[in-house]
Amino acid sequence: MIHSAIIRIVDFCARNRWTIVIAGALLMIGAAAFDAARFSINTDIEGLISQDLPWRQRELELSKAFPKKGILVVVKATTPENAEQATNALAQALSKNPDLFSKVKQLDSGDFFERTGFLFEPPADVRRTAEGLTRVQPLIAALAGDPSLRGVMTALSFAAEGVKAGQIRLEQLARPLSLADRTLSDVLSGKPATFSWQELLQGQPAPANRLRHLVGVQPTLDFRELQPGRKPGEGIRRAAADLDLQSKFGATADLTGEVPMNDDQFSVIRYSAVRDTLTAVFGVLIILRLALHSWRIVAAVFFSLTVGLAATAALGLVLVNSFNLISIALFVLFVGLGVDFGIQFSVRYRTERYEHPDLYEALRSAARKAGNPLSLAAAATAVGFFAFLPTSYRGLSELGLIAGCGMLVAFACTITLLPASLALLKPPGEAVPIGFRRLAPLDDFLQRHRIAMIVGTFLVVLAGIPLLFHLQFDVNPVDLQRPNSPSVVTYRELQNDPETSGNDAQVLAPSLEAADETAKRLAALPEVSRTLTLSGLIPADQDQKIAALKAASQRVGPALNPAGVRPAPSDQENIAALQNAAEVIGLAAGNGSGSGAEAARHVSDLLKRLASADAGIRARAGAAIVQPLIFDLDLLRKSLAPELVTIKTMPPDLVRDWVSPDGRARLRALPKGDPNDTNVLRDFATAVLRVEPSAAGGAISLYEAARTVISAFVEAGALAIGAIAILLLIALRRLTDVLLTLIPLLLAGILTLEICVLIGLPLNFANIIALPLLLGVGVAFKIYYVMAWRAGKTGLLQSTLTRAVIFSAMTTAIAFGSMWASNYPGISTMGELMALSLLCTMGAAVFFQPVLMGPPRQVKAYSEQDGTLRQAAE
Repeated sequence: MIHSAIIRIVDFCARNRWTIVIAGALLMIGAAAFDAARFSINTDIEGLISQDLPWRQRELELSKAFPKKGILVVVKATTPENAEQATNALAQALSKNPDLFSKVKQLDSGDFFERTGFLFEPPADVRRTAEGLTRVQPLIAALAGDPSLRGVMTALSFAAEGVKAGQIRLEQLARPLSLADRTLSDVLSGKPATFSWQELLQGQPAPANRLRHLVGVQPTLDFRELQPGRKPGEGIRRAAADLDLQSKFGATADLTGEVPMNDDQFSVIRYSAVRDTLTAVFGVLIILRLALHSWRIVAAVFFSLTVGLAATAALGLVLVNSFNLISIALFVLFVGLGVDFGIQFSVRYRTERYEHPDLYEALRSAARKAGNPLSLAAAATAVGFFAFLPTSYRGLSELGLIAGCGMLVAFACTITLLPASLALLKPPGEAVPIGFRRLAPLDDFLQRHRIAMIVGTFLVVLAGIPLLFHLQFDVNPVDLQRPNSPSVVTYRELQNDPETSGNDAQVLAPSLEAADETAKRLAALPEVSRTLTLSGLIPADQDQKIAALKAASQRVGPALNPAGVRPAPSDQENIAALQNAAEVIGLAAGNGSGSGAEAARHVSDLLKRLASADAGIRARAGAAIVQPLIFDLDLLRKSLAPELVTIKTMPPDLVRDWVSPDGRARLRALPKGDPNDTNVLRDFATAVLRVEPSAAGGAISLYEAARTVISAFVEAGALAIGAIAILLLIALRRLTDVLLTLIPLLLAGILTLEICVLIGLPLNFANIIALPLLLGVGVAFKIYYVMAWRAGKTGLLQSTLTRAVIFSAMTTAIAFGSMWASNYPGISTMGELMALSLLCTMGAAVFFQPVLMGPPRQVKAYSEQDGTLRQAAE
C-alpha cells in the first residue's frame, strides 16, 4: 500500500509540477520568515541535562543555598601592594553598578584580610615579623614621618651612613639596593616601574598568590543573547579601563569562570558557523554535480533540501521553542542526512531515464524501485532519532525529536518537491549507463573470496575489542574550548592551584557542626588533600599571635604614628635628597670589589641621573616608590591592632559564603593530585561519594555529567537498535534479513570506537553526538543494500546504488568535514569523529554488506547496457 502510494504521489507531483513547486516555494518562504522571527538559542549549558536527576537536584540545591559567582575577575600585578590596591579599586567600582552585577565580593583580599592577615600565619612567622619590625624601628620612623621621595632618600642615606660607621655591612644592603636598582632603571628607561616594600621586608620575592587576587561577581545574564554575559564582561573591562589599572598599578584584570568561558565559546561558534555552513553548502553542491552530472538535477535536489531544512527548523521551534547547544547541530545533520534521500532518488531516476526516454515514465519507475528502500530508510532513521527522547540528556533528547521529524520531512520533500522540480526543469536523458562498471573485477573477487572476507573482518574487529577498555571519555569541558581563549588561559593558570581550580567536591550540611564532622571523615580519604569549612577559617593560636603583635605595636607604635608628618617636598628638595643619597652611597661603596659595592656604585649613578632628569621623571619615581609605601604603612597600622577572629567578627559576606541564612553550612573538599587529570577527578569523585553520597560541586558534576551522558547514549542506542530491529522485522519479515542489516552497522560502530583508541581521540560532551549520526546514516545505507539484494540484484559494488551511497557519503563528509577544520576544539573533534564514523559505516555498507549477504535468493541480474532481464531461481 505504501509502495503504491509513493508511486501515485510521485506521478501526481510530476504532473502538477507548477502547483507543487509554487507551494514548496511558498512553504519555504513562510517557514524561513517564521524561523527568522522566532529563532533563538538557549545558551544555558546547565539546562542541557535534566534537572530531575538526583545529582542535579543536589547541585541545584547547593547553588540555591550558595549562588555561584559566574564571573571570576583575576587581578594581577607585579607587587603585592599594587595587586591589593587594584583589586580594592575595581571591586568598589563594580559594586556601584548593581544593574550588571548583583553581587561583588573580594574573595581573598579587602579590609578583613588586611586587619587579620598576620593571624593566618604560623606563630613562628608572626614572632619573626614582630622582631623584625622592632629592628627596623628607626627606618619606620623616618619613612612614617616623611612618606615622600625625600623621606625615602633620607632613610637610604641613614643606611649608607651606617655602613660607613661600621654598624652594618654593605652586603646587608644588597637586597634593598637590588630592588632600588630595578625600579630606578625602569623609571629612567620609561618602562612601567614598581617597588615593593613588602618584598623588601620579607627578604625574598613575593609568592604568586600575593601577586594575584580574586573578585567574585554574580552578573545579570540575558539568555536570549548568544553570549549571555557579554554586557557584564564589557562592564568589567570598561571599569578596569576607566580606573586605569595598568598605568596606576601595573595591574591587569582578566576574566574567567563559567560565564566568560561560555561566552568565548559561543563567540567562536558564531564566528565559525557562517564559514563552516558556506563551506559545507559549496562542497555539497560540487559533490552533487559530480554525482548527478546535471545542474538541473542539482537544483532540484537543492530546492527540495532547502525547503525541508526551513520547514524542519520551523517545526523544531514549535516543538521546543528554542534550540540548545546540541540541537543546533540539526542544520548540519539535516544537510548530511536529508541530501541522502535526494541523491538516492536522483541517481535512481538517472538510471531509469537511460532505460525510459520519457521523463514521467522514468520518474514512475524510479519511485517504483526506490520507494520502498527510501521509505524504510526514512522510517528507520527517524525511529533511531526518536529513541533519544526518553534520555536524561535533554540536549540530545531535543535533537532526537527535531531530527526525527526532520527525516520524515526530508522524505516527504524527496517524493513530492524533487519529482515536481525534475518535471519542471526537464533535465536531458542519459546517454550512458549509470554505475561503477570498473569495479566489476573487485565485485567478483570479493564474492569469490566471500567466506575469507567475512571471517577476516570479524577477526579484525574482535581482535580490537580489548581496545574498548581503554576508551576515554574526557569529562573536562574546558578541553573543548579554544586553548588560547583569554578566559581559558586564565582558568588554566588558576587550575595549577587546587585552592582555585574549581574541581572540588562540596557538601551541603544541615549545620556548621555537621559540616565539621563530615570534613573530618572526608579529610581521611587518600584522594582528598584538604577540607574547608567556615570553622577552618578561624586562625589557630590567636591569643599567642595577638600578644606578639600587640607587643610589637607598643614598641613600633610611636615610630609608626609620629606626632607630625613633614609637608610634601618641593622638587628642589627631592633633587637635594637624591644628590645626597647618591653621594653617601657612593662613599659607602668606596673602592670595594664585592657585589654589594658594585650594586651601591650603580645605584649611586642612577640617583645622580634621576636628580638631573626632568621633574616628570622624578614624579614617576615618587609614584612608584611612595604610593606603595603609604599603602604599606596603613596596612601595618591595621595589622598591628588585630581583633580576635570569630564567626561573629567575620564580615557577613564571608560568613554567607559558608553558612546560609537558615543555618545550613557548606563544606569544600579538594582533590589530591593534578585537578586537570580525568583519572584523578574520577577517583576523587567516587571516593567522596562513597563516604558522602550527598556531595555536589565541580568534580562531582563533571563525573556525574559524564556518567549521565554515556548512560543516555547507551540507553538511546539500545532503544534505537531495538526499535529499528522491530521496524525492519515488520517490513522485511525475515529475522536473517534484519540481522544482515544490523550486523554491519554494529561492526562499523565497534570499529569506529576501536580506531578512536588507536588514534588517541577520546569521546567528549561534543563529539559523542557523532554516534547517532553513525546510526542514522548506517541504517539508511544498509537498508538500501538489503532491499536491492532482496529484489534479486547482483553486482552491487558496480551498481548505481553504490554510486548513490558513495556520493551521498561524500556530501555528508563535506558537510561535517568543514567542522574538523574549526579552531574550536569541541567542533573540531565532533567533525573528526563524524568523518571517522562515516568512513567506517560507508566501508561496511559498500564492501562488507554485499559480501555478508552473498548471492540473492532469487537472482535478477539487470543489464543496464541493453535493458534485458535475466532471472534464475536458486
